[in-house]
Formats: sequence, C-alpha cells, structure tokens
Amino acid sequence: MYDPNRTFAGGAQDRRRDQKNSNWIARGMTSITQSLFGIILACFNFIILYFRKANRAYCKYQVVKYHSKIPMSPLTTHRLLAVKRKILVLDLDETLIHSHHDGVLRQTVKPGTPSDFTIRVVIDRHPVKFSVHERPHVDYFLSVVSQWYELVVFTASMEVYGTSVADKLDRGRGILKRRYFRQHCTMEVGGYTKDLSAIHPDLSSICILDNSPGAYRKFPQNAIPIPSWFSDPNDTALLNLLPFLDALRFTADVRSVLSRNTMVLPEPQQVQYY
Repeated sequence: MYDPNRTFAGGAQDRRRDQKNSNWIARGMTSITQSLFGIILACFNFIILYFRKANRAYCKYQVVKYHSKIPMSPLTTHRLLAVKRKILVLDLDETLIHSHHDGVLRQTVKPGTPSDFTIRVVIDRHPVKFSVHERPHVDYFLSVVSQWYELVVFTASMEVYGTSVADKLDRGRGILKRRYFRQHCTMEVGGYTKDLSAIHPDLSSICILDNSPGAYRKFPQNAIPIPSWFSDPNDTALLNLLPFLDALRFTADVRSVLSRNTMVLPEPQQVQYY
C-alpha cells in the first residue's frame, strides 16, 4: 500500500546521504587543494632560497686577485729575512664572520638570508644552533695572509663557539692553530679587552685586526681597525687590507706605522639590510 509519509522519509534520507557525500567530496577536494598549494609554496620557497644563495655566492665570489707571488728582488728578500715574522691577531664576530642563533630575530640580517654554514654547540646544557655568514673574500684573505704572518684567533666569545667557527674557517689547512677566547680577555667597564702581551711579549711584531675599538683600547698602536660587517655581499674590506698587510710585514716595528692611524671607527648607528 502506498504510504506518502514513508516516501517522504525516504527522500529526506536520500538527500541527507547526497549532502553527506557532497560534503565528503568537498572536504577531500579542499584537502587535496591545500596539499598541492603547500607543495607549490614549498617548491617556490626552495627556488627563492636557492637563487638568493646563488646570488650571494656570486656577489662574494673572488674576482680580484692580489698577486702576492711576484718574485722579490734580492734586496727586498734580504730586508724581509732581516725582520721578525709578524703575528696577526684576528677577531671573529663582525670582523671575519657574523652569526645569529635560532629563536632570536636579528635586525642585522634580513630574514631568509642564507648562511654559509651552521654550527651546533651546547651552552649551559642547552643545544644552540648558529647560522654563520662569512665576510666576503675571507677564505682568500686567510690563504694569502697566512703566508706572511702567524695567524692567531682572539675572540671574546665562548670557547665552545669560537672553536667551532675557527675550525670551519681553517678548513683543515692548519693556519688557525693558536686561539684565545673569552677566558683570556679582561672584563672591564664597557666590555672585554684583549691583552696582546699574553700572546707575545714583543709588541713590536704583533698587530690586531678587530672591528671593536674597545677590544684593543690598551694597545691602540698595534691595532688595524676594520668596519663591522653583518651581511653585505659586496663588502671588500678584507681585500683592501692585503696591500697594506703585505707592506707592514717589512717593518721592524709595526707600531711605527700603526701609531699614525688615529682614526677610530664608530659602531654603525643604523643597520641596513642587504
């Protein structure tokens, strides 16, 4: 017997079933769309990061060579043999490299800027990852000046951090064997100072390359100032120092030259993104 109420109830069930199926299909399509969008976005971000890194590598590529292997005259060779081999003390942060660790948004580096290498150290029982940016031409600079000077790393950073960075910069060449860290500095008002006499008692044959005037306030006549560096891929400060350092190694007393440099480089007041 025909029951209109039963027919109505069956039609309602069919509609609910169709609506349920439609909702399931819609959710499935939405999920697939979101997954595809996520994949496309990840690929896009990877491509952008790749081109950023390639562009920075191109900007920092060593295109200028300092011809340090030109044969010297007998007189110049004799002069060089007559003087002591000099010691060049090198700071790390903002001089040869710049770094920042996870969880801290640094205004000095534009977010998304690719690092040259990363290091992982344990500080106060907590693992910390540092993204390290190398100053342009630092590898070439170290390879050249290591032929002229005994290189010494002197940083106010902790030893666990400074050792890892120095190992990366050395690249197994054995040119950064001597290292001094925060425990070798003197804590004074305004920061850490570095005692050059602890490295070598003869101050006539030692010079320090550092971006912080406070670090060498007790040895201004042994200092070679350099502007602080954070991330500019077009920086050429290290290249510009090569002719000067080439000439400085011929002096009997580095202070006879460096004492003439009365310029004090101020810390940057405004940070620019590169």
